[in-house]
Amino acid sequence: MKQGVKCQRILILALLSLTLFAPLVYLPGQIAKYTSTFEFGGSVENASGLRHARDALRLSAIQQETNEDLREPDLVVYKDGSFSTVSSRSSNDDKFTNKDADSRTEIQEKNGSKVDDSGARGTHMSKLKAVAKKERVQQDKKGESNRLSYTRKAADEKLREMKDQVILAKAYLTFAPPNSNSHIVKELKLRIKEVERAVGDGTKDSDLHKGALQKMKSMDVTLSKASHVYSNCSHLSAKLRAMTANTEELLRAQSNQVDYLVRLAGRTVSKGHHCLSMRLTDEYFSLPPEEREFPNREKLQRPDLYHYAVFSDNVLACAVVVNSTVSSSLEPEKVVFHVVTDAINAPAIKMWFLTTQPGEATIEVQTIDDFKPASTNHGPIFQQRKSQDPRFRSSLNYLRFYLPELFPKLNKIVLLDHDVVVQRDLRGLWRVDMKGKVNGAVETCDRESDLFPRMDMLINFSDPTVAKKFNAKACTWAFGMNVFDLQEWRRQDLTNVYHRWSGLGKRRQLWRAGSLPLGLLTFYNHTVALDRRWHVFGLGVAESGIGRNEIERAAVIHYDGQLKPWLDIGLEKYKSYWSKYVRFDQPFLERCNIHQ
Repeated sequence: MKQGVKCQRILILALLSLTLFAPLVYLPGQIAKYTSTFEFGGSVENASGLRHARDALRLSAIQQETNEDLREPDLVVYKDGSFSTVSSRSSNDDKFTNKDADSRTEIQEKNGSKVDDSGARGTHMSKLKAVAKKERVQQDKKGESNRLSYTRKAADEKLREMKDQVILAKAYLTFAPPNSNSHIVKELKLRIKEVERAVGDGTKDSDLHKGALQKMKSMDVTLSKASHVYSNCSHLSAKLRAMTANTEELLRAQSNQVDYLVRLAGRTVSKGHHCLSMRLTDEYFSLPPEEREFPNREKLQRPDLYHYAVFSDNVLACAVVVNSTVSSSLEPEKVVFHVVTDAINAPAIKMWFLTTQPGEATIEVQTIDDFKPASTNHGPIFQQRKSQDPRFRSSLNYLRFYLPELFPKLNKIVLLDHDVVVQRDLRGLWRVDMKGKVNGAVETCDRESDLFPRMDMLINFSDPTVAKKFNAKACTWAFGMNVFDLQEWRRQDLTNVYHRWSGLGKRRQLWRAGSLPLGLLTFYNHTVALDRRWHVFGLGVAESGIGRNEIERAAVIHYDGQLKPWLDIGLEKYKSYWSKYVRFDQPFLERCNIHQ
């Protein structure tokens, strides 16, 4: 009995010894086998297989310990041609994906298959790492760009959804019988009030209060109920289309009303400006006749001086043009201003410049009536188009086509609109090479916007006479700051060209209202382009987007459009450039409560 137990113990100890020492004998042989494979150029598949076998054993051990289902990584099998890539890959390269490895193999094949020496492999790997890094950076940037784009897109998502909920709820209400007091009708009305109150005047999600999200969820529940009660989709679709059409019609009507009110405000004289004109007129007629004359009249016809012409019926506008030009001039004693206005506003404008002399400059104020005898040989002096805007019907706009006759002794003259401000000395305009042209102006064709129209947007090219003589894509230019060679104008007789087109325009609709289309026709192929820094326009148009740097570099800035700087509707960001040339300490302005 005792001998049997002893034998069993010996047997168990022997088996345990075998279990302990057998791996120590077996594994070194296997390791040596694989080592010799590497040393003597064995296939890379064996090396790859050994590495993945060890990975599989490790994962298998973990699975046994944790009893969790872990997926074994995919086995990567490399081609023979990629041996150098695999064997030279360090632990730091493990972050490259299979895609990166494929791209490296492809690049390596393009560059001449295998790389044998370690130096070449290092250089090649550096290039591959740089390429991979560049790809990751581009992917990160793309991801960030997409994230920002999504963020911007989703910034007002809740607000839009709530507004859509209100529209849908109102559409459902229209299906209810008149004077219905059902539960779903009451609930829809309640939700509409709640959501509209939550939205308020908000324009983005950040404007919504904390309880808005709960209101949106409640509306969702109510709309779900309504969809079961009113389940006819075709009726709902038709109702939504009708609501859309009605809203669009209402929007058009309101847009037309806004345009009309802006035009009305643009041509309405404010109380302060009306007061100014009345006070100045009253003071002018109280002056003795000998005190109504301006000094330096001998300079008015001297062609060697710098002559400017302004056509206006606005006292303050004229004052700013003259004051800014004289203040910016390096030789103000050589500046001569010819202000032309109508008979009603002439006394006020004369009185202003008599009491506020523009420094050393010379000024002359004339009326339209002063020039009528000089133009009687040409029949009707002004072409007045049908238009609701009195600016386009004003004779002052068309008087500019008679400059050579208005100033017969002058060789050159600069025409300034009354809504401009001069910020630089303009003597350089008299040195511009006109290249045999009559009109020097800044072109507008490089502005890709409807605010700066093309020639075919102003002139009717469906008329065969127009289509034959003009190019619809020809570059346009701006009135507002123009230098005219009056000698060349007389030589080419462009005033008669103006009369011919004016006569045709009476019989056929050839252009839109205003004097600019007539100017484009009259001075076609007779205009030389000036540097854009001479004249920057668009300060009276809300959508023009003129930048501060562009304004400050300009010699002349132009408040063309409806939003004039002397009006309440003028753009605040541009008003300071105009108002700094107004003498607000002038007694007439103080009495009429006109202030900055």
